[in-house]
Amino acid sequence: MDKKLGLAALTALVLSSMLGAGVFSLPQNMAAVAGPAALLTGWAITGAGILLLALAMLFLTRLRPDLDGGIFTYAREGFGELVGFCSAWGYWLCAVIANVSYLVIVFSALSFFTDTPELKLFGDGNTWQSIVGASVLLWVVHWLVLRGVQTAASINIAATLAKLLPLGLFVVLAIISFKLSTFSLDFKGLELGVPVWEQVKNTMLITLWVFIGVEGAVVVSARARNKSDVGMATLLAVLAALAVYLLVTLLSLGVLARPELAQMRNPSMAGLLVEMIGPWGEVIIAAGLIVSVCGAYLSWTIMAAEVPLLAARYRAFPKILLRQNENNAPAASLWLTNASVQVCLVLIWATGSDYNTLLTIASEMILVPYLLVGAYLVKIAKRPLHRLTGVGASIYGLWLLYASGPMHLLLSVVLYAPGLLVFLYARRTHQHDVALRSHERVFIGLLLIAALPATWMLMG
Repeated sequence: MDKKLGLAALTALVLSSMLGAGVFSLPQNMAAVAGPAALLTGWAITGAGILLLALAMLFLTRLRPDLDGGIFTYAREGFGELVGFCSAWGYWLCAVIANVSYLVIVFSALSFFTDTPELKLFGDGNTWQSIVGASVLLWVVHWLVLRGVQTAASINIAATLAKLLPLGLFVVLAIISFKLSTFSLDFKGLELGVPVWEQVKNTMLITLWVFIGVEGAVVVSARARNKSDVGMATLLAVLAALAVYLLVTLLSLGVLARPELAQMRNPSMAGLLVEMIGPWGEVIIAAGLIVSVCGAYLSWTIMAAEVPLLAARYRAFPKILLRQNENNAPAASLWLTNASVQVCLVLIWATGSDYNTLLTIASEMILVPYLLVGAYLVKIAKRPLHRLTGVGASIYGLWLLYASGPMHLLLSVVLYAPGLLVFLYARRTHQHDVALRSHERVFIGLLLIAALPATWMLMG
């Protein structure tokens, strides 16, 4: 029996990891920060940037087919062990936080069916009932992935097809209900009291969040049947997701005026469908959201477990994470990942955090790994097209770091610092015989020192 992943499974993995919860809240999220003019500009920048990133990954799979593990191995090969570790650590943390956010949003969506003004059972996904339910779902998926990545990926194909049905229904009904006069109302978003360029900047982390997962096929490239399918799956999934996001965002502004859309409860797509077809709209979207998020969660569990295993092979993560079970599933890595998710779920209940808080943290942690993909392509480019693509992807990565703002960068420093202790411990477990370079020691020292005031400022 062939245990490898084909083009369809790889494409579904990438598309499912991108089309999660974000698309169902996209109409309100975007309307709250930008008018139609800024949204068109923002999507143009994001569309170009994410396509350049996808092309960079495609070219890298052709130029270095020997590198399994994608964004971690690209960073390591191009910029050394420490930078490679930081890329793997940032990506793994992003995956853990993304998984927590998906579990939270599943039970937030279930509240559409269970909660009443008198009874708050699941609420925003952070009640104790939600945390118990999320914990059960967490360990069911854990068991499923332990049965083998191929089994989980096959189920994911069905989930991806299922989630496209409510999205397709929404797009068709939105086209029918679209009014150009509603769309062009306050076209420049003057009512927001923010310049158009600032509105564009405010859309950046939202647009990035809905594309996180673009690297899915590259991360599991070691399990691909044909390495040539990895880049193609990435490109196909990005084009499909971009089309969905553009249609959902822009058509929504033609169904309901921006100020009304900005005030809607999320998932806002449910409220819009209620406007178009009545009360059943809420049920359809809530059910679609649950299926969609469960599919995305399955994809992200596969990717989150794969990264520590790959990093351990390159001696960047502790040696114990190399352990796999009889189904060739990354067992030790999966236990680490899901135990971390479980701890985060308890913290969510204790602090009352919601999906949007987690979205911001996860988006920030992925920025440096994405930037390093473009930078590595620039370094090994053999043709002008490769170099141009790498430069474009790098500029997009730098733009995202700028758009995220200084507070988010401080947050990333706080989260990267404890990872350095893991890095030093991993070198001991592998009995690493190569000493750290002087600039690496300086970097570790500076990051650990910077973490102290950064933590104090964030707490303040």
